[in-house]
Amino acid sequence: MIRLERGDGLWTATIARPDKANSLTAGMLETLADFAEQAAREARALVITGEGKVFSAGADLDEARAGLATSPLWERLSGTITSAPCLNIAALNGTLAGGAFGMALACDLRIAVPEAKFFYPVMKLGFLPQPSDPGRLTALVGPARAKMILMAGQKISAEEALAWGLVDRVVPGEGLREAVSDLCADALGARPEHVAGIKAMIR
Repeated sequence: MIRLERGDGLWTATIARPDKANSLTAGMLETLADFAEQAAREARALVITGEGKVFSAGADLDEARAGLATSPLWERLSGTITSAPCLNIAALNGTLAGGAFGMALACDLRIAVPEAKFFYPVMKLGFLPQPSDPGRLTALVGPARAKMILMAGQKISAEEALAWGLVDRVVPGEGLREAVSDLCADALGARPEHVAGIKAMIR
């Protein structure tokens, strides 16, 4: 359910459960976290994307009710992504919802298709967001817009997400792969320590 590709410096994880809106199980989260940890040691660029028309609907509902909603796996994954010394890109092939926000917020760059929607309905579902997500979201869009998403339960369009700074570029679905390649090109042509050095300076 997670398709993993390890290229020459470019590592890609594809969430491949389209029949369930790419909702995430504990096993899938663990696979993603393991892969991100390996990528942090060996890759110059890490891309996370999805299969089908949804990036991810967040936690699998049955597993969420059984405890996945508050699992430390979410923080392990997002913490690994944000601290990795490589370029991290969330290639959002469709809607991003719920706990899946964490991995996208942790990435250095987010690009999305025009049809994507963004929502994080924790208030309605009675859960708290993952601990690091509100801070990362606020850093990108500001406190009022973070409250629009987390407290008012608003569903944000790709156009709004771009204007707010939640995503960095909106590209047609057929151009998503090419856009990722373009964004990764310089990092893939550089030495790993150069990529890590620039990222450390930006932090």
